[in-house]
Amino acid sequence: MASHNDLGHWGERLAEEYLTKKGYSICHRNWKMGHRDLDLTALSPDGDVLVIVEVKTRRDTEYTQPEEAVDWRKIRNLAAAANAYIQRYQVNCDVRFDIISVVGSGQEAQIEHIEDAFSPPMY
Repeated sequence: MASHNDLGHWGERLAEEYLTKKGYSICHRNWKMGHRDLDLTALSPDGDVLVIVEVKTRRDTEYTQPEEAVDWRKIRNLAAAANAYIQRYQVNCDVRFDIISVVGSGQEAQIEHIEDAFSPPMY
């Protein structure tokens, strides 16, 4: 597996641990619909909100912040995948889109959780 894939999987594991410690219940990790995927789906600590989490991991921020990689194309793909997820699991609660950025490698990481990071177009 390419090193950038290893880094991404590492970041997703850290994001999952972070959310769990904050009281979120993880529903799915790397849920796929065709070529689109949702990194993490979770229920908020109160259980009232389905949170779709896009995890962006970088070794450093020399060029850009990780969350800057969530552009309109990515948002459109996330919206389509979320719509399929909601229909498949008959989700009947509010939905929120968060970004978790993970910067670092090895044992050292900085995690930033951006709640309600964007509102995707509706399909």
